[in-house]
Amino acid sequence: MAQPEQLAASFRKTMEAIRAQIAIEVVGQDETVLGALTGLAVGGHILLEGAPGLGKTLLVRTLSKAVGLTFSRIQFTPDLMPADVTGTNILAQSDQHGRRDFVFRKGPIFANIVLADEINRATPKTQSALLEAMQEHSVTADGETYAIGEPFLVMATQNPIEHEGTYILPEAQLDRFLLKLIVPSPTFAELGEIADRTTGRELGQAAQVATLDEVLELQRIVREGPIAPSVRNVALLLVAGSHPGSEYAPNEVNRYVRYGASPRAVQAIILCAKVYALIAGRFNVATTDIRQAALAALRHRILLNYEAEADGVTPEAIVAALLARAEAADREPIAV
Repeated sequence: MAQPEQLAASFRKTMEAIRAQIAIEVVGQDETVLGALTGLAVGGHILLEGAPGLGKTLLVRTLSKAVGLTFSRIQFTPDLMPADVTGTNILAQSDQHGRRDFVFRKGPIFANIVLADEINRATPKTQSALLEAMQEHSVTADGETYAIGEPFLVMATQNPIEHEGTYILPEAQLDRFLLKLIVPSPTFAELGEIADRTTGRELGQAAQVATLDEVLELQRIVREGPIAPSVRNVALLLVAGSHPGSEYAPNEVNRYVRYGASPRAVQAIILCAKVYALIAGRFNVATTDIRQAALAALRHRILLNYEAEADGVTPEAIVAALLARAEAADREPIAV
């Protein structure tokens, strides 16, 4: 059986190889790329929010190419129907005698990596078609359940600029995303690199450097990573403190938060922290890994009230208050 140090080294080597291939086609976006790789290693869905043209679609497509996984893209529009996502039963000839039966034709959701492009442009009815697939990794049609092959993750994009003709994602669906990543605009130097790469004679192409089995192995290694109770308690404190009225809640939460994060937030923080530890060459999770995972895991799970909107308070500000509270608890330990 491999030693922890060997597992960590193997994990880091594979992740760095994938990251290097992504860098051939995607300029910069280090935090976004790390988040996408984390979703791959955990097997969790990712929500990418950013203005058009920042390379969100390119990132997801390049990631699937680098690991040799099946990829499908769904362009969400207001007229998209649930069956367009999950699939539907069609009448087809079943034998040479002309007998016809209903056969389930799988939709684009049946892939290892699914890009849900501009997910907030679809109606709530169509968005809800993703819920079972995202949570159960299966689709039910006419009483039959069809499993989606592993690994399976949805990477959805949404544009924060234009709200006309869009539908806010319901809280239940937001909670099923492991992380919400804010895709930044490129710096001046990165913009120059994009121009040089895309207006020259040849475009670099990412190559496959991992297999499906290796991706499943990454996910297995993450699950085996140990975490000390004292470190785990930091994640618990962050989530418990996000609920107004909790004894662990800072003043900002009690004043501005309507609903706090669900238990899925604890799972997300701990799993992502394990990935960050392994990438750093450690098999044991540190509190710095928990803090690094907190923002992307919590920002979409904290619902603010009207007073927060009036005062211009953001979920990021609430997460900063929670982190400050957790840091104070390190200096003056409290019962958790």
